[in-house]
This record gives sequence, structure tokens and C-alpha cells, in this order.
Amino acid sequence: MVRRLIVALLKLAMRVYFRRVEVGGVEHVPMKKPVIFVLNHPNALVDPAVLLCMAPRRVSFLAKAPLFRMPFLGLFVRAMDSLPVYRQQDQGEDVARNVETFVAARRLLAQGGSIGICPEGVSHNEPRLRPIKTGAARIALAAVATGEVNELQLVPAGLYYTSKSTFRSKALLYFGKAIDVPVVTLDQEGNPNRTDVRELSGRIEYALRNVILEAEHDDALHTIARAERIFSAEGPAESQDSLKMELQLQKRFLKAYAVLRHQLPERLRKLEVRIIRFEEELKHAGVDPHELTAPGWTLHTLGHLLSRVLLFMVLLPGAIVGTVVHYPAYRLGGLLATRFSRDSEDVISTIKIISAMLLFPLTWLVVAVFFYKRSGWLIALAVLVILPLTGYFAIRFFEELDRFVGSLRALTFFLTRRRFFVRLLVQRKAIRDEILALGDEAARFAE
Repeated sequence: MVRRLIVALLKLAMRVYFRRVEVGGVEHVPMKKPVIFVLNHPNALVDPAVLLCMAPRRVSFLAKAPLFRMPFLGLFVRAMDSLPVYRQQDQGEDVARNVETFVAARRLLAQGGSIGICPEGVSHNEPRLRPIKTGAARIALAAVATGEVNELQLVPAGLYYTSKSTFRSKALLYFGKAIDVPVVTLDQEGNPNRTDVRELSGRIEYALRNVILEAEHDDALHTIARAERIFSAEGPAESQDSLKMELQLQKRFLKAYAVLRHQLPERLRKLEVRIIRFEEELKHAGVDPHELTAPGWTLHTLGHLLSRVLLFMVLLPGAIVGTVVHYPAYRLGGLLATRFSRDSEDVISTIKIISAMLLFPLTWLVVAVFFYKRSGWLIALAVLVILPLTGYFAIRFFEELDRFVGSLRALTFFLTRRRFFVRLLVQRKAIRDEILALGDEAARFAE
């Protein structure tokens, strides 16, 4: 019961913090066999929270031991049936106690359960997968070799965030093809040999690389993100809304980028310059790449804009109340994230979400107490029900307002500077064509 309540709260927090969380590759997840999920770790405690909330089956986690001793997080970690991992980098931990953890993990898997592990060991901001630890491979090999667990599979789970530290960004959880665990011989102490552990760890690392986005340098990721935005904006509308397609497209671009950087560096540099200049012109015009779409029938467009105005009028009263009530807690959460993140981008979202889960209910309670003293418990109860809704109204209002302003800006741009607008459309198509041409060149070099 406690676990269900916590998962429900986490799902609500995910729904509020992220504009959308997309899940792909669910067909690769065995629903009845024992499973070890191995996932990348770019976003601190948000990563296991996303898996816990969005996986198609119940998951327990291997979590670092210090979390179990933290006043607030310890309750969450224990309620999620997590198992402690004792790491050398955590001062005062006895790594020998991991034997107990591995035994408990095998017992859980033998019952048909599933475990989540972040084999990189630590959350990080690096643009590529860090060298993975051997814990997942050791648990899996020992579980199968002892005969305690049958048909165990390892499922790679890739986490992709459009902007991991930004409120109302988007996230993708993508499951790759499952890895079968071979039966090996254990040594006298009951441990798999190093060769088998290294071989399975290598397979885990390879499978993870297939479901995540990684690059040698941050500059490469920034270039690819720019190219993908322009490329997708020129393509079909449905491709603009799919994070799975966005991830796969960026992965293909990165492969081509790595080849072209060595084979056609000058041509690649010219494309980068064109993209930067195009973005600068868009910024000067105040238009986003996806807003650069020639409107169809102008009266129809105006009708659509007027319908949005009516929607704003409906949402406005609740949005005003929601903004006034929630803004102090929202700002305080942002300040806490800045103060305690210590310039580590991978923990900012964790601090924001935890602070929101504490500060917003506290805000509702304070306001309810105020109304209880003035108007009685019925009004106070009504306030407790209505206030969270006003917060959601405020979020939706400002999101819809942002879309409305963007559409209005693009329409104004089209009507007042049509020649410049058309020129930008031509430039965007030319850049997309050059990206396709360079992709073909990269494919020929890779053959």
C-alpha cells in the first residue's frame, strides 16, 4: 500500500515536472520472467524514478547505501524494496556487505521479480556512457549458475532527456532487446570468473550504447541537436512529436558526424556555419524553427488564434490564483536547486522535484489553515482540493500562451516580411537537403 502511494505521488510529480514522458520498446520487456534492467545514469534520482513509474512491471532497485540513511529519501528507498550497494567511494562503507546484497538480489529474481541497476555507478554530466561496473553481470551470472534463477534476462533501458534540468522539458525511456544470461561455472567461493564477467559486461555496455545518445564531446551533441531541430521542422508533423524518432535521428546524425569529421571536415564545417547563421536569423526574427511554417488560409489561422484567446479567458482566473499561490514555492525550489547542486547539472532536477513535493503540499496546507481559521473546515477542505488544480491551470495557461505568442509572431512575420520569411523557408530546406546529402556520403565512407 505504501509503495503504491509513493509510486502514485512520483507519477504525479513526473507528470507535472515533465511536459511528456514517452516510453518505447515495451515489447522487449519480458512480463513474467525474472529481469535485470540496466540503465544509463545522467539525471541522479530522477532516472530510477522514471523507470519505477514507467516500466510495464514492478521494479526494485539497487541503490547506494548512504541513501538509506537520509531522513526523507530513506523512507522512499525502503518503500521501493530497494537493496543497498556498498561502494568504495562512499566513506565508511564496508564493501564486503555486498555479498548480502547479491544474495538478496538473487532471492528476489528467483521469485520472478525484476531489479533496476545503473551500471555506471554514479550520475554524471558527461556526453557519453561511463565505464560500467561489473555488479549487474556478477549478479546475473551467479543467479543463473547456482540454479536459483531460470530464464533470467538483462534489458537495457536508455534514458533521453531533451533538457534534463529544465522544468516542463520532455523525457524518453526506451527499452532495447533483452540479453540472455549464459550458464557459467563458479569458483570455489561461488563467484563467476573474471573472463565471463568481462564478456557479459561488454554485452551490457554495447546494448546500452544502442539505446542512448552519446558523443565524444559536448560540441558534437550541440551541433547534432541543432541539425535535428532544423531537419525535423522541415519533415512530417508526426516526426516532430516523437521523442523516439528524435533519438534515433540524432543517433544516425552522430554516426555520420563521426565519419564526416575525418573524411569531409571542411564540408561539415560549412554546414555548421550555415546552421549557426540560420539560427541567428531566426533569433533576430523571434521565430522558432518549428514555427517557421507558411500559414494556410489566413482566416482559418485567425479563427484558430481567436479560439486560443477564448481558452485563455477560461483558464485565466484559475491561472492567476495558481500563479500567486505557487510562485513563492516554485522560486524557492529553484534557488535550492541552484544552491545545493554545486554546478552539477545532473542533480538539479532531483532537487527541484523533491523540493516541489515538500514545498507545494506545505503551501496548500498553510493556505487551508488560513481559511479554516476564517471560514471553517468545509472551506478549508475545498481549498485543499482546488489549489492543486489552480497550479495545473497556471502551467497549462503559460504553455498555451507561449504557443499562442509563437504562432502569432510567426503569422505577423509572414504577413509583414513575407519575402524574408520565404527566404528562411528556402534556407531551411537547403540545409535539410545538405544534411541528407552528407548522410549519403557518410554511408558510402562507412561501407
